Amino acid sequence: MKKKFMRSSRDQKIGGVCAGLANYFDIDPTIVRVIWGVLAFCYGSGLIAYLILWAIAPVSEEY
Repeated sequence: MKKKFMRSSRDQKIGGVCAGLANYFDIDPTIVRVIWGVLAFCYGSGLIAYLILWAIAPVSEEY
């Protein structure tokens, strides 16, 4: 079965992007959120990437 990246509608803090990435790579969402926070505060690229993924990624219909 082919994996598809989708934002999480269930395990979201802001937009569900980090939880969606964690589901896609089968890792803990907290790890993704910490890495994303470091990228956002140190380099600024994390914030831009987050906004782009939030805009283009579909929301999963999991309940």
